[in-house]
Amino acid sequence: MTLTTAPLDTRWEGHARDSAEYRRILIALACAGVATFAQLYSPQGILPLVSRSLDVSADRAALLISAATLGLAAGVLPWSWVADRIGRLAAMRLSLVAATVLGFAVVLCPDFAWILVLRTAEGAALGGLPALAVTYLQEEIHPSHTVIAAGTYVSGTTIGGLLGRVVAAPIAAALGWRWGVAAVVVLSGVAAVGFMLAAPAPRGFLRTATAGSGPLFRAIAANLRDPRMLVLYGQGFLLMGGFVTIYNYLAFRLQREPFHLSATVTSLLFFAYLAGTWSSRRAGIAATRLGRRRVLVGSVAVMVAGVLLTLMSWLPGVLVGLVVLTVGFFGAHSIASGWTGARARVGRAQATSLYNLFYYLGSSVVGWVGGVVFTRWGWGAIAALVVVAALAAGVWALSTPDD
Repeated sequence: MTLTTAPLDTRWEGHARDSAEYRRILIALACAGVATFAQLYSPQGILPLVSRSLDVSADRAALLISAATLGLAAGVLPWSWVADRIGRLAAMRLSLVAATVLGFAVVLCPDFAWILVLRTAEGAALGGLPALAVTYLQEEIHPSHTVIAAGTYVSGTTIGGLLGRVVAAPIAAALGWRWGVAAVVVLSGVAAVGFMLAAPAPRGFLRTATAGSGPLFRAIAANLRDPRMLVLYGQGFLLMGGFVTIYNYLAFRLQREPFHLSATVTSLLFFAYLAGTWSSRRAGIAATRLGRRRVLVGSVAVMVAGVLLTLMSWLPGVLVGLVVLTVGFFGAHSIASGWTGARARVGRAQATSLYNLFYYLGSSVVGWVGGVVFTRWGWGAIAALVVVAALAAGVWALSTPDD
């Protein structure tokens, strides 16, 4: 038996772009992006410090990222189920509170194995935000503005990812990696409060309470059977996997010959994320004129060019390559993630959660494989792995219609 409760306004079409509520939604999601992605990726810029402090190899240290993203991947579908019952906004609030508590538990834990367990749980808690943000936008903002709004949201996530890395690194270099990560947890808690204060009351949510799990699994199955949706899920898996691999291990490379950079200096590499802040919004604007598929494939090509530039032994060339890679990745991600919500025929919350599931599975699986590749064969092998993954994503994207 299914019970459906109508929203307050059955003719609701979404907030217009020039409304105060539209701006509040984007501000709220920007705060949520900081709270989520700062916490998720804060150890990434200090993995060499973690490796030395806990006496583990580079690929094992990188499990701090893979464990969290694997937990996030496992959490996105359950969060979509929760949100169908209590609302997108309520679920995102619960997600951020739980993640902040677990973030503090991580920095207090002395044992590496238990740290990985807690990071997995922290990632699962954080899964509520990326699982629901695009669905929330689709429900609350007028359809003519959702492409640009989704690009703006992704821009906010890049700021979060940047802050997590650049705040943690100098503090970790001075006081130890635990203090660096703890500082980011505090920052994330402040951003979570900003989200709760800024988000307006939802008007587009349609509550559905179901006695069993059948509708949930039917929605998941329907999206997994749709070849057009699988193309988008493949983009998330392959592109995110390659992107995280580059950022996980570039600091290890640059702290060795011939660069010999310090941990504090290598943390500055993450300012390249600002290029993603710019490109994710620009990709959304370009897609309204050129079509989503064209912008998606073009962004993948830019990403490949960036990876190839990182093969240089000249530091400025590597930095340019990192910026180009970041521009391409976030352009592609903003299109694919926003397209998922717009294209879904059934179970929009489950459709966008599946995108995030594949996206973070790519981060976990390819990111870990990249560590093994780097440890055994070096940077050239990592570049080859990422280029192959990106080219596969681009060829796959060419097969989808531009609807």
